[in-house]
Amino acid sequence: MLDRLKEILTKIVPELDMSTVTLETRLIEDLEFDSLALMMMSMEIEDAFSFKFTEFVRFETVGDVCTYLEERV
Repeated sequence: MLDRLKEILTKIVPELDMSTVTLETRLIEDLEFDSLALMMMSMEIEDAFSFKFTEFVRFETVGDVCTYLEERV
């Protein structure tokens, strides 16, 4: 799941070195995501997994996103 999420993150922040992204990487503090980047990530996840978010989910880390997806997709 981490590799698939890294592919999605690459679409949002192409200049990001994905080799530094781990499950512990924080979206806001480490990747400097703002609300637009978080929204874009959500939209890319929906497209990639044919999945629709039906509720607000606050993701802190890359691992939070992976865990959420593993439980629902």
